[in-house]
Amino acid sequence: MNALVPLPVLLPLCVTGLKLAIGPRLHRLQRFISIAVLGAVLVLSVVLMVAADRHGPLSVHLGDFAPPVGITLVADRLAGLMLTVSSAVTLLVLVYSLGQGMADRDDQAPVGVFHPAYLILVAGVSCTFLAGDLVNLYVGFEIMLVASFVLLTIGGTATRIRAGSTYVIISLFSSVLFLVAIAMTYAVAGTVNLAQLAQRLQEVPLGVRTLLEAMLLTVFAIKAAVFPLAAWLPDSYPTAPAPVTAVFAGLLTKVGVYSMLRTQTLLFPGHRLGDLLMLAALASMVVGILGAVAQTDLKRVLSFTLISHIGYMVFGIALAGHGSISGAIVYVAHHITVQTTLFLVAGLIERRDGTTELTRLGGLARAAPLLAVLFFVPAMNLAGIPPLSGFIGKLGLMRAGIDAGGAWAWALVAGSAATSLLTLYVMAKVWNLAFWRDAPPGAEEEGVVLESSDDDEGDDDDEGGAGAAGAAGDAGAAGDAEGGGATGSGSDLPVPAGAVVAAGFLGQSITTTKRLPWPMLAATGAAVALGLSYTVLGGPLTTFTQAAATELLARTPYIEAVLGR
Repeated sequence: MNALVPLPVLLPLCVTGLKLAIGPRLHRLQRFISIAVLGAVLVLSVVLMVAADRHGPLSVHLGDFAPPVGITLVADRLAGLMLTVSSAVTLLVLVYSLGQGMADRDDQAPVGVFHPAYLILVAGVSCTFLAGDLVNLYVGFEIMLVASFVLLTIGGTATRIRAGSTYVIISLFSSVLFLVAIAMTYAVAGTVNLAQLAQRLQEVPLGVRTLLEAMLLTVFAIKAAVFPLAAWLPDSYPTAPAPVTAVFAGLLTKVGVYSMLRTQTLLFPGHRLGDLLMLAALASMVVGILGAVAQTDLKRVLSFTLISHIGYMVFGIALAGHGSISGAIVYVAHHITVQTTLFLVAGLIERRDGTTELTRLGGLARAAPLLAVLFFVPAMNLAGIPPLSGFIGKLGLMRAGIDAGGAWAWALVAGSAATSLLTLYVMAKVWNLAFWRDAPPGAEEEGVVLESSDDDEGDDDDEGGAGAAGAAGDAGAAGDAEGGGATGSGSDLPVPAGAVVAAGFLGQSITTTKRLPWPMLAATGAAVALGLSYTVLGGPLTTFTQAAATELLARTPYIEAVLGR
């Protein structure tokens, strides 16, 4: 069974080479390979999760080199659950992206871009979850960074390049800080293997240990978008294509949360920075949700709620008790799924109406009842309405805060309750503006070009809109019709309000349509069902996370699985 541990990393990487060899040819084969590989990774993740639950942590030393020389990968309950949830989400987002047509535009590019970059991203995420040492955790982050920059700037518009540049600069800064922390850790402990560090760091002087803890927390807080290190997120994520934004918002920030959870329980038990983490958690919840209240664009609303709800997870890590760790794990799994689903719904709205600006939307509950249901369920789940999984996670965290006592714990409990109410207010605001009220005058018709072939100069000159397509819903016609081109093409046609400028690959384009592609609807519906399954399986899920919390706090099962003693 241990031999299966590296496969969630190796499979996507190996297939990426195959897909690069295939290039832009054989589109159906490209799609089939991507879906088959991610389906296999999902199956492997479930197998590893069940095996870790039944037999304890699984570990493998690649090349049969023992620590600290060899590369160690470890799958315990926490890693198995994160792998399973992330694999399911990435598979659904891939299906969604195929329906949107983003990946299909690779046929005119010199090399198929989306599929290889997406598989590399999946490999990087799996590597971070399975990493048994700090160096490979760093490698996983860098794999994700390379792939995420390609995906974030896909299409090459000026807006996306600027947003992607901000993302890369912040990520590179955190990477440099991570390297410095790794070097200092090796200097004082003589190893970067997590199991060995769990033993040796206890002998390191307290001041040095606290400095290492602070540096690692800073790195992971940047990755997780914890306030005040989250200013980059609201401007970076909303500019990307809907599937990319969904997987970034739902998954990549949780990799930082996972790293905090792993290192705080394994390397720094009884950490001295608990009060600082509580302050960061409270600030993230409050500032994030107040930012969401002030927004009028759905993607930015969801970006700020993302920052806010990261605070719940940091809340659980900061308390460092059995109940709080269990609640944090439940909330991570819940939030990966629900946040991804909401961004997928935002993509559906944009595909249908040409905008996510709430002041330009309305009447969707009557005009598109299925879309309304797909939004309403995860929105209520995010707000924590009983008996949905958001309520289960928040209840566990708040009970842990009450049990812990103390001023900070009670402040976090109060902040959690207030944030939940404000989240409900924000979701109700979105519902009323976009779904419940009548459509405002000048609402978009079919045929608004969402993805156009504008060059960067055109984007700089007219960043606010795109032209109408010649035939409603006909993306190919939209890309070819010069008279109905996007802004920057020299056309004198009026710019439809709310249209989005974003360059496609070499002239192809996506056009708004009232008939949404069925793969997009199916993938979003499956994501909603996955979020609801956490409610149906709330008992087993809570039991599993409690066992995972026990394992994390005990530390011994992890250390023995890696070191064999």
